[in-house]
Amino acid sequence: MKTPEINNESDVKQAHHRWAYLNEEFVEANKALLPVTTQAFNYGTAVFEGIRGYLSADSRSVNIFRLNEHIKRLLCSASLLMIDELPEQNTFKELMLTLLRRNEVKGNCYIRPIAYKRNLLPNSGFGVKLSGVSSGLSINSLNMQSYVKQDGIKCTLSSWRRVSDNSIPARAKITGSYVNSALAMEAAVRGGYDDAIMLNNHGYLSEATTSNVFIVKDGKLITPPITAHILEGITRDTVITLAATYLDLKVEERDILPSELLTADECFLSGTGVEISPVTQIDHKTLSSTNPHSVTMVIKGLYLQAVRGELNEFHHWLTPVY
Repeated sequence: MKTPEINNESDVKQAHHRWAYLNEEFVEANKALLPVTTQAFNYGTAVFEGIRGYLSADSRSVNIFRLNEHIKRLLCSASLLMIDELPEQNTFKELMLTLLRRNEVKGNCYIRPIAYKRNLLPNSGFGVKLSGVSSGLSINSLNMQSYVKQDGIKCTLSSWRRVSDNSIPARAKITGSYVNSALAMEAAVRGGYDDAIMLNNHGYLSEATTSNVFIVKDGKLITPPITAHILEGITRDTVITLAATYLDLKVEERDILPSELLTADECFLSGTGVEISPVTQIDHKTLSSTNPHSVTMVIKGLYLQAVRGELNEFHHWLTPVY
């Protein structure tokens, strides 16, 4: 069953599946509501994951890509915000699979679990805080194909700096921190670009608004280190593993100055949402990322094979829905 591409907000609404999970029960998604007093709504104290499922190459199954790693990261993110009372790993996994089965998923899909600060506990005073607040959990899913242009995107170096890890932990997907990404993306789109690449407070390359960044220069594949205030991306790790396994290419994880980015041969973004997205232009610089024989396109091809179950060595990355 082929699912529609999502091109705008109305498509996303139509593509949302019927059932969602909210605080220990399955409810119709359009009835999964939270009160305006919810702490996470007021203060951004929630964490989330974006997880994809793919129809296999033979169209016989739908598999969730690296589900265990996503759940582990969500639980680690939650621990930083003292969001407790969450299901343990295997229970969490079964909850998501049960939701997808209930929604009768037949094709490419996206799963969004959110763990959040819910209500003030008795005798807990009003205000922004982590202790003295109960926890909540929601999970929703939707149909999703690629939503980023597959023939390459244009990026700009943003004037907005990436939030530093000692301000808001970069390794956690904290909802409130994404205002940083929204500001950078809005400025980029208004300037005629598809995404923004952000520097950290030391002036080195950090990441794009919702994805990690790789460059290729002189045959070397390079990406910022986890100390550059970046999310420890699961797709980023996938790229590093695929490059080492199939290209015999060890990825250099090191600081990258803007001038090096602008003199690179290729560049691509990696993330659950954007998948592997070739960057064809950064400001005035044109790149050869979409050349059929480029490292970028080879990595993109390997990634698509992996998520569709065509790489036997990495079948352990896939969790079947049925």
